[in-house]
Amino acid sequence: MARWLRPLVGALLLLEGAAALSFLHHRYEELVQALFRVQSQCPYVTRIYSIGRSVEGRHLYVLEFSDYPGIHEPLEPEFKYVGNMHGNEVLGRELLLQLSEFLCEEYRRGNERITRLIHDTRIHIMPSMNPDGYEVAAKQGPDSNGYLTGRNNANGVDLNRNFPDLNTLMYYSREISGPNHHIPLPDNWKSQVEPETLAVIQWIGSYNFVLSANLHGGAVVANYPYDKSQDQRFRSHRRTVNTPTPDDKLFQKLAKTYSYAHSWMHRGWNCGDYFADGITNGASWYSLSKGMQDFNYLYTNCFEITLELSCNKFPPEEDLERQWMANREALVAFIEEVHQGIKGMVSDENNNGIAGAVISVQGISHDITSGDMGDYFRLLLPGTYTVTASAEGYQPLTVTTTVGPAAPSLVHFQLKQEVVRKPAERKASGTRMNNKALQKKVVPRATRRGTQR
Repeated sequence: MARWLRPLVGALLLLEGAAALSFLHHRYEELVQALFRVQSQCPYVTRIYSIGRSVEGRHLYVLEFSDYPGIHEPLEPEFKYVGNMHGNEVLGRELLLQLSEFLCEEYRRGNERITRLIHDTRIHIMPSMNPDGYEVAAKQGPDSNGYLTGRNNANGVDLNRNFPDLNTLMYYSREISGPNHHIPLPDNWKSQVEPETLAVIQWIGSYNFVLSANLHGGAVVANYPYDKSQDQRFRSHRRTVNTPTPDDKLFQKLAKTYSYAHSWMHRGWNCGDYFADGITNGASWYSLSKGMQDFNYLYTNCFEITLELSCNKFPPEEDLERQWMANREALVAFIEEVHQGIKGMVSDENNNGIAGAVISVQGISHDITSGDMGDYFRLLLPGTYTVTASAEGYQPLTVTTTVGPAAPSLVHFQLKQEVVRKPAERKASGTRMNNKALQKKVVPRATRRGTQR
């Protein structure tokens, strides 16, 4: 199917019975009411939980959609959207509230596409990561809002410059052939981050997220990692040096999925800037350190991109409906991208799941790990791959598999325990050995279950 037809076909699938939604800016109390209203309308497929509180004590609420809310089902991927990280970039916040109402209403109407999406995916939606900053920006309003008013949290910190800097560690590690995934955090990291950042780090360490996007404003482009340039000789944040990840082609495809499903992002010319296909490598645009999307990729199994959705950071209410219609199909289509590549179970010979098993793909120097139940999800483009699963105490297993353009390929790994032999037992005198002493006993090495990040 031609690329330009896909957004049209998807949009037509969503038009039938589309709900009438309210297009308003929501202050904190109104946001909370909107979330709980959705939960009350779709109680069997939604759950609301808080991952923590902001500096000023506001809850960082998440609305979950799943056919079994609150439960991770093996082989069902976890997806997340995060909005309003910068308090004065408000369109993402409103779009995620609209998306929540839309998913609920369409599920109730029996929309086949939305029903399948909710049944096959565990979707987590956080409309606002920075509710304190939003309240500052909202007091100014869309007509007089300054470019930076409300951007930071209540402590004056830019949350998208507040995550531990794993890029520098990764670039150094690569030079010495060190780890290429799940890079450990510095010992003192908790003392260096804000409450909102701490809550998000603990959140993404508790769920085995596979795919994610965080929603911003001020431009119209889909931005993918890395955000931080590898070339450390240039300190200016405006230095443009393309810095691709090992999954660069996959990230480009993810970004294009959103861009081409969006009404005008893919055209390239927006807000006085031009981005071919409506996408950009973050560092190629401008380099930033301690950003959230790079942190997701380097610390967890999650592939995250940053969506810049509007030239106006605080658009007036009369523009919200137009923006929703421009983004609706893209928001749904991007969630569907979580269902590609390979997935499966890593288990032992007794069919017990092995957590923390490492999944390596030949030719792509970025590994992922299995979750607590032993299930794993590896996003990949269509093609043929050589994949290895390994875990401490087990013999690695390598297979070759082909990935198609539609549903993910199911690839299970059953690992055999490694065996070690005890040294020959010697007589107490230490001078002679008998036949029994020469018999070697095979014992299994103790295994360690990894933790889900």
